[in-house]
Amino acid sequence: MDRNIQIISERLIMRPIQLADSDSIFLYRSNSVINQYQGWIPQTIDDVNDFILNLTSPQINQPGTWFQFVIIKKDENELIGDIGVHFHASDTSQVEIGCTLNHKHHGKSFAFEAVHSIINYLFDEWGKRRIIASIDSRNYPSIRLIERLGFQKKAHIKEIPAQNNECADDLIYALLKDEWSASKRT
Repeated sequence: MDRNIQIISERLIMRPIQLADSDSIFLYRSNSVINQYQGWIPQTIDDVNDFILNLTSPQINQPGTWFQFVIIKKDENELIGDIGVHFHASDTSQVEIGCTLNHKHHGKSFAFEAVHSIINYLFDEWGKRRIIASIDSRNYPSIRLIERLGFQKKAHIKEIPAQNNECADDLIYALLKDEWSASKRT
């Protein structure tokens, strides 16, 4: 695994997910009410272990795979969330990102700081041209976050399958490297 990767920001460290993170991840990811707009809600700790061992690529930038980072709050060395990066198979210059933050840390700009740092990393270190985010249209906080970062809405897909056998609209946002201005990089 690409274990030596560390993306460091003012208050956070993003590093590759590890099996030792399972308990912390289960605590915030298993809450189906708070995570109602997420595509994955584990029912057991074994679901998290399976996710880490079998569904997350051990190597970054592998076409057709997801690579998962955890978000660590530096001052307390506390795992507070995760960010997934999907490396597209058909267009290797494009990636998709998704972020989940422990609800105890909402409203403190941690998600903004983490996603901002991942954007810089993907554009600068991996030379990606385009980053997309797929968001449930009812998830207003995530929509505001992505728009604050400069993403633009590119598609509105009606009534796709969602949690609990519901259907929901999906919004696709995109950010091009050329649009990621110098002022947003810092």
